Amino acid sequence: MRNGVPRSARHWSRCGTATPRSTRRWRSWCRRRTTPSRRSTEPAMIPTGLRPRGADRVWTVALLSPTLLGLVLGALGSVVATAGLSLLHWDLLTPPSWAGLDNYAGLASDRGFMRSLGNTLAFSALYVPLTLAISLAVALLLNRKMAGVGLFRALYFLPVITSPTAVGLIWSWIFAQDQGLLNGLVTALGGDPVRWLGPRMVLVSVVIVNVWGAIGEGMIVFLAGLQAVPRDYYEAARIDGARPRHQLFFITLPLLVPSLFFQAVLSTIHAFQAFDYIYILTRTANGGSTLPTVIYSVYRTGFGFFRMGEAAAQSLALAAMILVLTLAYFRLQKRWGAQ
Repeated sequence: MRNGVPRSARHWSRCGTATPRSTRRWRSWCRRRTTPSRRSTEPAMIPTGLRPRGADRVWTVALLSPTLLGLVLGALGSVVATAGLSLLHWDLLTPPSWAGLDNYAGLASDRGFMRSLGNTLAFSALYVPLTLAISLAVALLLNRKMAGVGLFRALYFLPVITSPTAVGLIWSWIFAQDQGLLNGLVTALGGDPVRWLGPRMVLVSVVIVNVWGAIGEGMIVFLAGLQAVPRDYYEAARIDGARPRHQLFFITLPLLVPSLFFQAVLSTIHAFQAFDYIYILTRTANGGSTLPTVIYSVYRTGFGFFRMGEAAAQSLALAAMILVLTLAYFRLQKRWGAQ
């Protein structure tokens, strides 16, 4: 007997593994080691980290319920209130009157709204692909070990956390026709000043500013996707003689499809909801805009002309378009994944 273990069972590591050569002492020792003593009247101690699942669920629901309740009430409450308001005629001064579906029927014949819808689609057609392409290019450049890579990532992300009002005022000075920085360079090179925020160039100018402000967000999404790609794939490709462009098109991009779809959805939503830069850069002296979008039309209809019912109908139409495009993205992603 050594350390309380019979000699005939020293070479066995666990109880119940003994052969017929095992003795009765070995079996009785196993029973004593694995069976709790009847003399002990103290309750068994349950480790604090192994609580029943029911208690965990109760605490989880209790801790998350205030936040979830606020989100549900805020989201559903605002949608229900907007839907109810869209069925009324109300100018904030007189009592509301029933309009039914007149506010929705008037959208198709409203030239201002249709013009803003066309501007929104044109803006989105330029903004979304440019944001995806430039963000991906920046992420590929910064997804490597080099000196100061953290600083460069922070600089590219800085526009995302900077005040849009301050940034918009700086860009309005850059695009100014008389004393703007950009026209100063044009005249210094012998050219004529350009109306960057005029009817002909305003779309390009606004797209440039919005893409510049969104590169950092897309860069973070793509960096997360790139760092999730196993390095073994690239090492195997190098051994097989694959060039960098082959690695990009046959390894990187196929594995980044989920990140690409996710960022495409976010960019589309941002494009349809873009307001701050457009409001600051394109507003005119009479309160209008040289590039009215749907969200700008909602703002001007509701808070400029106080037609709250029409503004609510426009906002719900915008939400419906965003929902349709988002569902189309998800369906396309499923088909891509199935292939």
